[in-house]
Amino acid sequence: MSVSDVPAATIMPPAGDGKSAAVSKGAVASARPKASEIRDALEQEIVTNARSAGERLDEQAIARRFAVSRTPVREAINQLASAGLIEQLPNRGAFVRQVGLGELVEMFEVMAELEGMAGRLAARRAAPQALAALQAALVACGAAAAQQDTDAYYYENERFHHAIYDACGNAFLAAEAKRLHMRLKAYRRLQLRVSQRMKQSLQEHERIVAAIAAGDGETAERELRAHIAVQGERFADLVASVGAAAR
Repeated sequence: MSVSDVPAATIMPPAGDGKSAAVSKGAVASARPKASEIRDALEQEIVTNARSAGERLDEQAIARRFAVSRTPVREAINQLASAGLIEQLPNRGAFVRQVGLGELVEMFEVMAELEGMAGRLAARRAAPQALAALQAALVACGAAAAQQDTDAYYYENERFHHAIYDACGNAFLAAEAKRLHMRLKAYRRLQLRVSQRMKQSLQEHERIVAAIAAGDGETAERELRAHIAVQGERFADLVASVGAAAR
């Protein structure tokens, strides 16, 4: 299946207007380090094809655009390289890397398994403090969803999943899950713009937390796998969201 095979009618348009747009606004933007703000802007431009595969990132131009030194720009570029969105070539610079749909699906498959395992272990091992952090993250996701703020939900969703990793009691698993989460976060953000996806995501979060709080590892694992998997309709949503971003 190609990107063009799936209609994009259900995709909500991204906020902003590409390279000239700020990724976030208000207190959320001011609370984040400048390097993270730059990273988010560049990340958004890459996954929406405002920056084409193979395009070189000009550090000086980016620094002028954000009115900063080149230090936070380099930090942002290093973060994007860690996420697999750009490639850094010695003595040549940083270039936008094209990520194929097949590669994305493979990463989501692994992510589903890692998250499922983390949920199962969290249901068995979560300390009261870790469970409280997870429940607080769920409340924050609910507040963002109530405001229909996909950008805010995106950040709260990241905290929610990290709370699960931290609750699983396995530092190696948590580190691997966070690493892959970073690589997929831009595409998970795109999926949140599918009509009704944020509402569905919140409902899935509620079932996940209920299972973990009840100590039901089997259900927590099953719910998290389904939450992350991109099979069936979810696969069509991913294809459509990537396709809509590319147009």
